[in-house]
Amino acid sequence: MNELSTPPLAPQPDRTQPARTVRRRNRRRATSLFAHGEPMVWLTGGALGLCLVMITGLLGLVLSRGLPTFWPVPVLELTTHSGERIGGEVALVEAFRPEPEASSEGAPAARPELEERRMLRTGNYDLTGVHFRWVPEREVASERAPEWILTIERLEWGRFFGTPTALDCDGVRTEGEPAQVWQAFEAAHRAARETWRERRAIETNDIGAAAKIKEQARLAIRDAQLRYGARSSEAEAVRQQMTTRVAQADAELARAGEQVERLKALNTGRTITLTTVDGVQSVIALDQIVRAFPANRLSWSDKLGVYASRVREFLFDEPRESNSEGGVFPAIFGTVLMTLIMSILVVPFGVLAALYLREYARPGPLVSAVRIAINNLAGVPSIVFGVFGVGFFCYWIGAGIDELFFAAKLPSPTYGKGGLLWAALTLALLTLPVVIVPTEEALAAVPRSMREGSYACGATKWQTIWRIVLPRAMPGIMTGMILALARGAGEVAPLMLVGASKLAAELPLDGTFPYLHPERSFMHLGFHIYDLGFQSQNSEAAKPMVYTTTLLLIALVVVLNLIAIWVRARLRRRFQGAQL
Repeated sequence: MNELSTPPLAPQPDRTQPARTVRRRNRRRATSLFAHGEPMVWLTGGALGLCLVMITGLLGLVLSRGLPTFWPVPVLELTTHSGERIGGEVALVEAFRPEPEASSEGAPAARPELEERRMLRTGNYDLTGVHFRWVPEREVASERAPEWILTIERLEWGRFFGTPTALDCDGVRTEGEPAQVWQAFEAAHRAARETWRERRAIETNDIGAAAKIKEQARLAIRDAQLRYGARSSEAEAVRQQMTTRVAQADAELARAGEQVERLKALNTGRTITLTTVDGVQSVIALDQIVRAFPANRLSWSDKLGVYASRVREFLFDEPRESNSEGGVFPAIFGTVLMTLIMSILVVPFGVLAALYLREYARPGPLVSAVRIAINNLAGVPSIVFGVFGVGFFCYWIGAGIDELFFAAKLPSPTYGKGGLLWAALTLALLTLPVVIVPTEEALAAVPRSMREGSYACGATKWQTIWRIVLPRAMPGIMTGMILALARGAGEVAPLMLVGASKLAAELPLDGTFPYLHPERSFMHLGFHIYDLGFQSQNSEAAKPMVYTTTLLLIALVVVLNLIAIWVRARLRRRFQGAQL
C-alpha cells in the first residue's frame, strides 16, 4: 500500500497514566450536545408551536363567539320563589360567589360557596328599561319554555318577547289562539314590510334627490353673489334660474310627501298585540318588526333559515340600534374602498422611492440617512399619523381647497374635515415603509448579470429597469403590497381622526355624479368594532356583534391577501424560467 494513502493512526493513550484520568480527558473531548443542534431544534420548534397555539387560540375564540351569534335560542320563563316571572333568552351562564352576610355578633361571616347564575336577555326595553338581567339559580322556583312566545326583532327598542293575542290588519281583527294570530301575522307582516320598503325608497331616493337640488341651487346663488357681487346682474340671472329649479324641486317634494303619507296611512292600522310573561300587553306596528318567529317551536331547518336571514341582514343591511343590531354593509364597503384607494396611492410612490434608492442614488451618508429614516418611520405610533393627517391634510390642504373651490359652502367645510381621501392618504404614509423595504430587497435580488446583458444589447438604464428588473422584482413588490393591505385594513387609531364615523348617511361611492365622493366620511370595520366595544350604550347586547365583526374583518383581510398572493404566484411562475 502506498504510504501516502495510509490513514494516520489514532493516538494511543498513555499507559503510564491512571485509567481514571484517561476517561476524564476522553469525556472532555466528547462532542457537546449543542454542537449537534438538538436543543436548538427543540427551542425553535417550541417557539413555532407556541406561536401557532396563540394564533389558533385567538381564531378559535373569535370563531366560537362569533359564529353562534345569529343562531336562534329558546325563550324561557323563570318563576322566582317570590312569584316574579322573568322571560328572555339565556345569554350567559357563570359561577359567582355571593356577598357574605354580616354576622349579628360582629364575628366574620363564613365565605359563601360558589353558585350559578344566568344572564337573561329580557328585551322589552320600552316596558322595563333594561336589556339584561342576572338571575341566581337559588332564586328560581320553576322554569318552562312557553310554546307560542315570539321573538320580535324591531327597528327600535331592541327585541321583544311576548305571546300573540290579537292582530289588526286593514280593519280586520284576529283574536283567539296564538296559532291563529301567528298565521294571520305571517301574511300581514309581509305586506306591511313591502309597504315600508316602498316608503323608505321614496324617502331615500325621491325626497333625497329633491333636497340635493335645492341645496345645489342655494350654493349656486351664493357662489354667484361671492363671485360677481350680491346686486350684480349675473347674480340676479343665476338666482332667477335657480328659482325655477327650486320650484320644480318643491313640487317633487310635495308629490313624494303625499306618497309617503299615503303609505304611512296603509300601515297605521296594521298592528299586533302581545302579552309578556308578567301579563303586560303591548301593541307593536307591523312595519317596525324586522323579523319574528316562535323561538320554542322552531325545527332545525327553521333555525337554519333564521340564521341565514340574520347573516344576510348582517352583510347587506344598514346598522340600527346604535350599531348593536342590523347590518354592517356600509362598514364593509368603506373598508374595502379605503383599502383599495390606499393601495393605489402607496404602491406607485413606494416603488418609485425604492427604485431611486436602489438604482439611481449613489451610496453615501445622505442615502444612508434616508434609509434609516424610512426604517424609523415604520415604528412611529399610528395615532401620530392620524394627528399629522388632521393637521396637514384636513386643516391645511383641505381648508385651502374649500377656500378656492367651495367658498359658497363655508363655514361648513367640504374637504376641510375628515373624509375618505384624507384617510387613504394618511394610511398610505403609514404603510409607505412597508412597501419601500420589500421592494428594495426585491430589486437587489435581481442578478446583476441580467442588467449587464441588457446594457450589452444596447438598452438604456430605464429600459433595463422597465423590461428586466421590475418584472422580476414584481413578486417582491407584491409582497410589500400584501403587507400594506394587511396593516392598512386593520388600522383604527388614525381613522378616528381623519374620516371614519359611527354612522355614515351616504356611501362615498354611489350613482350620482361624480360617483366617487372622496370628501365624505365613511364607516370602517375596525372603527365599528371599537364603537361597539367601548361606545355602545348596551355593551352586553353588542358583545356578540364585536366578535362577529372581528371575524368579518379577519375574513376580509384574508380575502384581500389571498387575491394579492394569487397575483404574486402568477407573476413568479411567469418569470421563473428567466431566472439565472
